[in-house]
Amino acid sequence: MNTYTRKLYFSHAGFTLIEMAMVLMIVGLLLGGMLVPLSAQMDQRNVSDTQKALSDIKEALIGYAIANGRFPCPAAPSTPTGQTVSGVSAGTSVPLSSNVCPILAGVLPWATLGVNETDAWGNRYTYRVDTNFSDSNSNPTYGSGCPTPTNASFTLCSSGTLNVLSAASGGVTIAGNVPVVIVSHGKNAAGAWTPQGTQILPVSSYPDEQDNSNGNTTFVSHTPTPTFDDLVVWISPNILFNRMVAAGKLP
Repeated sequence: MNTYTRKLYFSHAGFTLIEMAMVLMIVGLLLGGMLVPLSAQMDQRNVSDTQKALSDIKEALIGYAIANGRFPCPAAPSTPTGQTVSGVSAGTSVPLSSNVCPILAGVLPWATLGVNETDAWGNRYTYRVDTNFSDSNSNPTYGSGCPTPTNASFTLCSSGTLNVLSAASGGVTIAGNVPVVIVSHGKNAAGAWTPQGTQILPVSSYPDEQDNSNGNTTFVSHTPTPTFDDLVVWISPNILFNRMVAAGKLP
């Protein structure tokens, strides 16, 4: 190989290496630009899957109420998956004390309802029920002037004590006096219970999310923000009454 040919060869080889480096750089930039959209798509899919699951849970709860005349008690949140009473309504796994649920705030009794244990992020759903709608039929709670219920533990004039607000501080009421609320704690999972029976701590430093995991009667639901990603659903008492009347459970 003469000097001219050698120079031409190395010049061509060097150009090829530079070209490959440029191609790799462009591919890297394209892949880097796709990471955020792909991550956002995955997040949206998890949200959609959980919203669908929450809709199914609401139907399962209404079906349980129609069949049993009341909502199920929560399941004990600290019971690990795989035990006999995992996901079982506390009213079933623990004898009712004075015909009322031994706990009113816990996790969704997924085994009792026959639904999935966890949301799309792998955590259990928080479940809060009002005592007026979950006590035993043999000890009915009903409003003054209402007929004594025979097929359910509540009547058309029974009122729940759970409220859903637009914000923990200064929010307006979105849904008042509802009988049951279900919460997915979203991607950040602050305050959620895991299948191992442990709570993800800290609960949250933001009041809106704190309200959804502190076991009280007030919940918050609004569009997602950088500090709030909970998905909250509830059953309207009017929808419940309508379904119960249609099923012949309420007069």
